[in-house]
This record gives sequence, structure tokens and C-alpha cells, in this order.
Amino acid sequence: MFNAEKFIETTVADLKKTLQGKTLIAFSGGVDSTVCAALVNKAIGKQLIAIHVDTGYMRKDESAFVVKTMKAMGLNYRFVDASEEYYRALSDVEDPEKKRKIIGEKFIHIFERVAKEEHVTYLVQGTIAPDWIESGGALRDTIKSHHNVGGLPEIMHLTLVEPLRDLYKDEVRKVARILNVPVAERQPFPGPGLAIRIIGAATKERTEIVREACDIVEKEIEAAVEQKLMEMPWQYFAVLIPIKTVGVHGDKRAYGYTIAVRSVQSIDAMTAAYSDIPHEVLDRISRKITNTMGAKVNRIVYDITNKPPGTVEWE
Repeated sequence: MFNAEKFIETTVADLKKTLQGKTLIAFSGGVDSTVCAALVNKAIGKQLIAIHVDTGYMRKDESAFVVKTMKAMGLNYRFVDASEEYYRALSDVEDPEKKRKIIGEKFIHIFERVAKEEHVTYLVQGTIAPDWIESGGALRDTIKSHHNVGGLPEIMHLTLVEPLRDLYKDEVRKVARILNVPVAERQPFPGPGLAIRIIGAATKERTEIVREACDIVEKEIEAAVEQKLMEMPWQYFAVLIPIKTVGVHGDKRAYGYTIAVRSVQSIDAMTAAYSDIPHEVLDRISRKITNTMGAKVNRIVYDITNKPPGTVEWE
């Protein structure tokens, strides 16, 4: 049986011994990185620098939320807007493994730039067990390379520290509740962000479309949960499928993208079952997305695939 209190006690003690100097933490604002930051902050206090990189593939208003969270936690922090750099690097990349590896490698290069300025030796990441299990290695097949594992460059100038490496998501949440971090119950958001919710090239235009669609899916599902129409899913979002189909916008022909809605229930991220979303909620989501997007999107589908055979994210 996992003992969260004991984990916190032993991890903080180990971090005090391990981190002998200034330390960077990759702070996405999700539960994993936030728990890591809280643990390291307990261990070394002001020696920790939290760094949040806006890749341009964040959810709507996400970076502002993350900065607010870092301030509320009393962390030393740096905010880096690298959105244009990422858009350039990924504008013509279609293969999901290449996307993940480019994203991971660029993260490390940005961290190394900041580390050089701040004279930092250590980099803390919120890697958890499903990340390295699905990234493959040894006798494990690569399901998908998580950016913080498979995307790491061969030569790094920082010492990598991963306090949550052996935990699953449900265990991380138990630690988060005891630490009273503000995102303990927040749904997961992948490190590569919206780039892997766009099938094919993650251009700036497509990113803006899927960002708005994700925001609508989140708000409509959360409203439905509040109205007791359904239970809260474990993760829920939109995916842009780069296939255009003919539709009607007003009284004119439209040729727009398709958006897939994805919502699942899970405990540890290793398996998942699609959510039973009431038809009226799906109808509201469909109408809201198509009305908001105009002719850019004219078809909405709902993904009813479990994990396995699918994964939670599409890429």
C-alpha cells in the first residue's frame, strides 16, 4: 500500500542530500511538475528556480494560470515565451515521434540556456512511471516517446533528477492532496501540449483552432458535471483531424476540418475507458464548436475507443 506521507518524508530528505546547489525545475503547471516543485521547495527553498516555457501549444490562458500558480506557491520562477521558436521547428513535422522528440530536445536546450545564466547544475522533471514505461527501452516496446524521456538529447549538461519516477498518477494525486497543492485534482495535460492534439503538422493556424475547441470541450463537460448530467472524466479534450470535408455555413458551401472529442475515465493512465457523455452534452459541444469556428470546422465526431487498443492522446 502506497504511503504518501512516508513518500514525502523520504523524498524531501533524499533531495536535501542530492541537490547541492541551484536547481531548475521544468514547471508545466500540471499535477506532476507542481508536486515536484513543492517537494523540492521543501528541500532547498530559494535555491530552486521554476521555469515555465510557453511553447505556443498551451491550452487557452494556460501560461497566465501557471504563472499565478508559481506566485501562489512562493517560488522563484522564470517565464520563457518560446512559441515562435516552436512553431518554426514543428511547422512541417507530421510524424508524432519526431514531434515529441523535437519538443523534448528544445525544452532541454532552453533549460540549459537558463541554467548557464543562473549557474545551475540540476534539472528536476515530473516524470512518472507511465512516461518511461510507454517510452520503451530494454525489453519494452515504444508506445510513444514522452517528451521528457524519449526527447532527451544524448548529451546533457545538467544532472537530471526525477523524484516521482516510480509513481503512477493516482499516487501523485495522493501526494498532491497532502501537500495541498492547488492543482491536485486537475486533469492531465501532456508535456508536448496541443502539438499532439493536431494530427499532422502543428501549424500556428491549426493550433489556434484546436486550442479553442479544447476550451469549449472542457467548459461544456465541466458545466455538465456541475449540473449532475455526468461524472467528471479523468481527461477530456479535442483533437484536430487534418481532413477537410464539405459542409454548409449559413447558406454557403464550407470546406472545413474535423474535430474529434475525446473523454476517458482512468486511474493510473495505463488503461482507460471512454466516458459515457450524454447526447445532449455532445450536441452542445458540437454546436458551440461549429458556431464559434465558422467555416474552419464543420464536422464533430466522438471517440469511443478504450485504452488499449487506443491511447488517451491521439499521438
